[in-house]
Amino acid sequence: MDDSTKRATPVTFEYVGTPPPFNAPKKHFRLCRTPLLDADIQVLGETGANNLHSHTGNDGFWFVLKGRARFYDENDQVIGDLGPMQGILIEHNFPYWFEGTGDELLEILHVAARDPRVDPDERIDHRPRKFKGSQFSNTTA
Repeated sequence: MDDSTKRATPVTFEYVGTPPPFNAPKKHFRLCRTPLLDADIQVLGETGANNLHSHTGNDGFWFVLKGRARFYDENDQVIGDLGPMQGILIEHNFPYWFEGTGDELLEILHVAARDPRVDPDERIDHRPRKFKGSQFSNTTA
């Protein structure tokens, strides 16, 4: 049996909910990953934001679970001001950045679909990163 006919095994996963306080701008909780798809939940603390960047080979689906998120384009124009159960799709090569807004932590689901024709898929930073050291947790069951 070659790879094209091999059946994959389903993977279950769980997000246990809002984490205890942490000392990083952002915390990632990986849900699942394949060569074509990556899903995680990102929790942004008080200083949580990212820099203006784009991805050469993946489209990103963002969906707010708790809190508020504000997404911006390369001119710092708001392209999405989102609350719970609202989302945005960012296609590859589109420069964007986002931040958590409001009084509660932002918990946002991120699903990235990778185009296998683009190798390597790269993150392009259009402005320097202000924050380093996000925390990562693997919650795959």
